[in-house]
Amino acid sequence: MTDIWTPIEVGNMRLSHRLAMAPMTRSRAMPDGTPGDLAATYYAQRAEMGLLITEGTQPSEDGQGYPWTPGIFTEAHVEGWRKVADTVHDRRAHLVIQLMHVGRIAHPDNTPHHRQPVAPSPVAPADQMFTAAGMQPIPEPRALTEAEVEATVADFVHAATRAVEAGADAVEIHGANGYLIQQFLAPNANLRTDTWGGSIENRARFAIEVTRAVAAAIGPERTGIRLSPGTTLGGIEEGPEAPALYAHLVTELDRLGLAYLHLLHLADEDMLAQIRGDWSGTLIVNRAGGPRERIGGDVATGRADLESYGQMVLANPDFVERIRTGAPLNVPRNEHFYGGGADGYTDYPALADQPAETAE
Repeated sequence: MTDIWTPIEVGNMRLSHRLAMAPMTRSRAMPDGTPGDLAATYYAQRAEMGLLITEGTQPSEDGQGYPWTPGIFTEAHVEGWRKVADTVHDRRAHLVIQLMHVGRIAHPDNTPHHRQPVAPSPVAPADQMFTAAGMQPIPEPRALTEAEVEATVADFVHAATRAVEAGADAVEIHGANGYLIQQFLAPNANLRTDTWGGSIENRARFAIEVTRAVAAAIGPERTGIRLSPGTTLGGIEEGPEAPALYAHLVTELDRLGLAYLHLLHLADEDMLAQIRGDWSGTLIVNRAGGPRERIGGDVATGRADLESYGQMVLANPDFVERIRTGAPLNVPRNEHFYGGGADGYTDYPALADQPAETAE
């Protein structure tokens, strides 16, 4: 029987087990978007995960929404990420840079050009965002023109090629969590009447075109995508058409021969089963936490080929060893999730350090 300790090949990466580090925004980059000095240490500490998917990394200035998030579109960004990749590779692990364009989930105070956010349509998410001045309402975005939609596809391609130049083993296109790609998918965020909106096929077009273009530029074996069917993050409502929408989207993506599909899966087991049937490649499932006893369950039942974990890996640099041996887990310190320095970032103890605070 296949379990999480069974080796697997994912794209051009050979992994000794089936646990992966999920992408987690940490907001510790330099003001220009270059990864901070501690980023290489942070990822290298977690190298036993084997497959490390980075925090969301903007492909352009318009792609940034939060303060102190990294980019991958300038020479400085490439040099910063190269340090991370080299350190991770020294530990015999693989680095996947997640490309995240937030679309309307942004505030001008958090971006280098201080421009109005962009989105498929001028529909605000009715939410607030943290800025240096405190929490502020997210403003109404500006609708991308058709030419700007095409230019945004090109931005993803440019970022993907720069990621590979920096030494990344692959990129993950962020099509989940209510950000730009999912905004195109959702009928309450995409009110367009051109070829990028309206029908299921048109709303899925942006996700497919971005993925096809990235795969053509760097190779499908270096390209993954993350989706979150049915989630309502960022004010997204996919409605009763969601099963049909994802059946079309996943079927079209499956034709591209990608390294993997990564699902943020919160509740809908029928949707997971549908996607498992429509996807012939490697499937990573992330349940956003859950009881420790569930670890390995999706691989054992065939619902997934790998399982990704976030906060538990954030707090436990030796997560794999703790799961393998049944050792207790460190408690995540929520107050240090975003921003700051080493506290709650690179100071979580490994088993050998005999942690004082643990939790099952």
